[in-house]
Parts: sequence; C-alpha cells; structure tokens
Amino acid sequence: MKNFAAEFKAFAMRGNVVDLATAVVIGAAFGKIVSSLVENIMMPIVGVLVGGIDFTGLVFTIGTSTIKYGMFLQSVFDFVIVAFVIFLVVKGMAHLKKKEDETPAAPKEPSAEVKLLTEIRDSLRK
Repeated sequence: MKNFAAEFKAFAMRGNVVDLATAVVIGAAFGKIVSSLVENIMMPIVGVLVGGIDFTGLVFTIGTSTIKYGMFLQSVFDFVIVAFVIFLVVKGMAHLKKKEDETPAAPKEPSAEVKLLTEIRDSLRK
C-alpha cells in the first residue's frame, strides 16, 4: 500500500498535473466572469436590439411532453456570445504578447572590466 501511495504522490505532484489543476480552477473562475458578462451586460443589450424577444418561453407540446426549444436556442445564443468574448480576450492577449515580444530588450549592463576600462579611458582623455 505504501508503494501505491508513493506512486500516487509522484503522479499528483508532477508539473503537468498541477498545471492542469491550476488551469481548470482559473478556467472555472473565468467562466463565471464570462457568464456574468453575457447574462448581465450582453443579453440586455441584445434584448433591446431584437425588441425584447425572450427565446426561453418558446415551447411546443407533443402529447404530454413539452419541448422547450427556446431554452436550446437561448443556450446556443449564449454559447456564441461566450465564444466570441473568449475569442476577443485571447486575441487581445496575443496582441499584447506580440507587442511585448517586439519591444527591444534593454541593453546589458557592461561588465566590471568594461566599466574599469571606460573609467581609465575617460581619465586618460582629461
């Protein structure tokens, strides 16, 4: 049993597993932000643009079953908006990364020898 526990610990502490767990937690938190953006900001604007149509109430009945196709349409619409927002965020982050990569690196500070030689040169010029 001790060997199994040691193997599990080695597996769980590998970098890939920890990175994946971190990504899942951050992704879940980001998903809440995007869902809030869609529900509280985007959908009211879209509702005004389409005349206040609420898809969630669209249903039809077959016998005793109710098919809520409006809920499906609303989910598809929410997905499209969420996907578009994520696309914009990723595109913005890529643009910032590109700018960061394009900025030239600061020149290296000269070594102690070069500084000493520069001081000697400057003092000889005087």
